[in-house]
Amino acid sequence: MLIVNKLLAQGQGLSHVVLKRASTVELDWDVRQKSRFSTTDSQGRELAIFLPRGQAVRGGDVLVAEDGSLIRVLAAPQEVLLITACAEHGSAFDLMRAAYHLGNRHIPIELRPDHLKIEPDHVLAEMLRAMHMTVVEACMPFEPEGGAYGGHFTNDGHGHGHGHGHGHGHGQHHHEHEGVNGHS
Repeated sequence: MLIVNKLLAQGQGLSHVVLKRASTVELDWDVRQKSRFSTTDSQGRELAIFLPRGQAVRGGDVLVAEDGSLIRVLAAPQEVLLITACAEHGSAFDLMRAAYHLGNRHIPIELRPDHLKIEPDHVLAEMLRAMHMTVVEACMPFEPEGGAYGGHFTNDGHGHGHGHGHGHGHGQHHHEHEGVNGHS
């Protein structure tokens, strides 16, 4: 088993030619958000991934094995809910409003100028439909924002700290903050 313990965000510093020669792994978001996992690359090699805790792997990142070999990460298609503003009466504001309500629930969300993506959740799908959003099931790569609190990198490569504590994790459950919070 080949040990991998280094990640180059988006293959930073590597030439196109070098990236083209690298083996690949196709991983869904559930795996890519873990810092420890095993997988098999496109060359059939078994890989044991050991990255710093809290470091998410993004599609386009490059893993570096102990022997110096490179492995390009591809975001695997997976089941998602594709959310768009209703074609008849929808607007960019409606999409922004939907993103606000989803973000308030601390769920992983991929933000795009014309759509949002979340992992399947029938309760959230109904909430969004009640907000006059179009929600369809799709199978496509999922690259959620790292978020201001998760300590992961966002799609633009900037990391952010949490800014406040409140004694619980950020799962998929809605919760209220007590008192004044210091979101920054």
